[in-house]
Amino acid sequence: MEHSLPLISTLVIAFSLALIFGFLSERLFKAPPLVGYLLAGIAAGQYTPGVFADPALAHQLSELGVMLLMFGVGLHFSVKDLLSVKFIAVPGAVLQMFIATLLGGLVAHFAWGWHWGEALVLGMCLSCASTVVLLKALEVRGILPTHNGQIAVGWLVVEDIATVLILVLLPPLAGLLGSQPSSSVTGQDIAIQIAVTLGNVAAFIAVMFVIGRRLLPWLMTQVARTGSRELFTLFVLASAVGIAYGAAAIFSVSFALGAFFAGMVMRESRFAHRAATESLPLQDAFCVLFFVGVGMLFDWHILVEAPLSVLTVLLIIMLGKGLAAFGLVYVLRYPLQTALIVSASLAQIGEFSFILVAQARELGLADDYTMNLIVGAAILSIALNPVVFSLIPRLSLQLTSRWGWAREAAMREEPFEKIDEETPTERLRNQIVLTGESSLLVPLATQLHHDDQTIIVVTPNQTIASTLDGLGITVIAGTPSDTQTLAHAHLQHADLLLVLDNGTTSIHIIETARAIKADIPITIVAADPGIWADVPGYNNVRFVNTESFAATALSQTLAQAVSRHEVFGELVQTTQPKSEAKTEVKSDSESEPKPEATVKNEDKTEAEMPSQPTSDVQVDSGSQGTQSDVTVTRDTPEKLDTIEDRQKPETTETYNENEQKNATTQVERPGLFDFLRRK
Repeated sequence: MEHSLPLISTLVIAFSLALIFGFLSERLFKAPPLVGYLLAGIAAGQYTPGVFADPALAHQLSELGVMLLMFGVGLHFSVKDLLSVKFIAVPGAVLQMFIATLLGGLVAHFAWGWHWGEALVLGMCLSCASTVVLLKALEVRGILPTHNGQIAVGWLVVEDIATVLILVLLPPLAGLLGSQPSSSVTGQDIAIQIAVTLGNVAAFIAVMFVIGRRLLPWLMTQVARTGSRELFTLFVLASAVGIAYGAAAIFSVSFALGAFFAGMVMRESRFAHRAATESLPLQDAFCVLFFVGVGMLFDWHILVEAPLSVLTVLLIIMLGKGLAAFGLVYVLRYPLQTALIVSASLAQIGEFSFILVAQARELGLADDYTMNLIVGAAILSIALNPVVFSLIPRLSLQLTSRWGWAREAAMREEPFEKIDEETPTERLRNQIVLTGESSLLVPLATQLHHDDQTIIVVTPNQTIASTLDGLGITVIAGTPSDTQTLAHAHLQHADLLLVLDNGTTSIHIIETARAIKADIPITIVAADPGIWADVPGYNNVRFVNTESFAATALSQTLAQAVSRHEVFGELVQTTQPKSEAKTEVKSDSESEPKPEATVKNEDKTEAEMPSQPTSDVQVDSGSQGTQSDVTVTRDTPEKLDTIEDRQKPETTETYNENEQKNATTQVERPGLFDFLRRK
């Protein structure tokens, strides 16, 4: 048997080295695991002695990670969310790419003496950020579902479309950039290429929204009805990969963009959450291969040969692009926090830059030195990107403490960021602060609101925020673990904090809440303890199991219904035709030993009222004992007097038929707020 298969060897080497370096990065150097993944790729690359994997296969496997990741993002990103950020994402992305291209081109031309064509190609490679790096950074910090996260993702979608346009236009423009005689291309050819590219993108989006928006959710429902988990998972993977490939092959759209729109139309299905859950493990696995593949492209010798050039490109990526994005967001009148998050999100480059420089190398507009320069700067920017995000709070504090314009920008409002100024002060005292983004959030908040409890909901999910805002519930769309967000919710005056999260995010929320109000009671509400099963007990922190709570509430309701002789639910009754349902009822002394079951008055359905003659259900085993017949006999008042074993209740309530039909069963519900607060 052959044991040197390139695909298996690549997977084994990539996963093994990624595990080792990722663990060392996390435990020893306190750095994000993705830094270890990049180092694993460098170790497995052809420029490092020792074992090395196939870079071509690693690149193809990493493309699967990009597809699945963008598909998962699309499942949590509606068309409404995408359109809500178009006024900042479209002009911001276009202007930011233009500034980055111009900045990189000027530095390469005047400082290094490059030809204008090569210099502009370098600038274009530095203008587009990495999809995978951005999404991972936003997801880890809980920013992805927020309004700021939606702006960053929308910005990236526009960049992807613009990069696809550049990839299509680069071959015909190569002559004008100095690769070949410029007479080979005309302005009409360029206009035709632009029209065809934009037409393909528009056609793909139209097909997905007109046909796919109806077809894909219907197909997902049909597959889910089979009850097969394997078929459902296979459908999710086939849809993500197949649509992404079809978008690239038919419409010349990137894999990432195709998978993103596939997930966005599948969001219309009620099984979208299950689809996201099923695809998550594969997303994580193949995303690791993406970072390993990036590291394999890197020739580390350039750090020795041209360190100043690498540093210059790195500064353009992190400072030039970051400042450009910051300025554009600030000019568009968005808050300071939004500007900082967007600028940090775009302070890196990734897969599109590699694709662009590879195509430029084939056209004679770049060489191996340019390739290594871009890859080296990309790896350094990816590794430093988590550090940039961690500096956002400190940088915000420094800016607001020194500059008036920063303080003015920090006070700008986002949708649902602040509580309405007209809210009475008494409504901001002794309230319940409810956080999370689970499916239980909306019904729980609605129930508490109907019970006249003062609640303030803090959620990073913009869709949930919009829903609750439409119901008249006070809501703040933001990260619950952020101190400023909880301060907006007036947590310092709250009576209770409800956290609908049992993961690591809940620990950060509690630590932030304790910093604001040390003695606030906190309740974790979830179906299972999650991470809290391994966390030592926190002071004044309780866990409420939702299943246990539901069982408790149901048992109390049932007990109250039984004590009042009320019918809870509907009685399912099996009847036989009247010709077969006549059975003589005998007394105990005359009857043969037969099993007998009696339906009591309080167990009747609405169709059979107590004012009607009562009925007995008898089980007749028959002479052979092979078949049981269920028969129903209706006793007349005269027969009732002859039944000696029927005992009358000590107290009898008489109901009128019409009164019982029109009566409303009133059962006192257990106090939800009292239950959640109970220690």
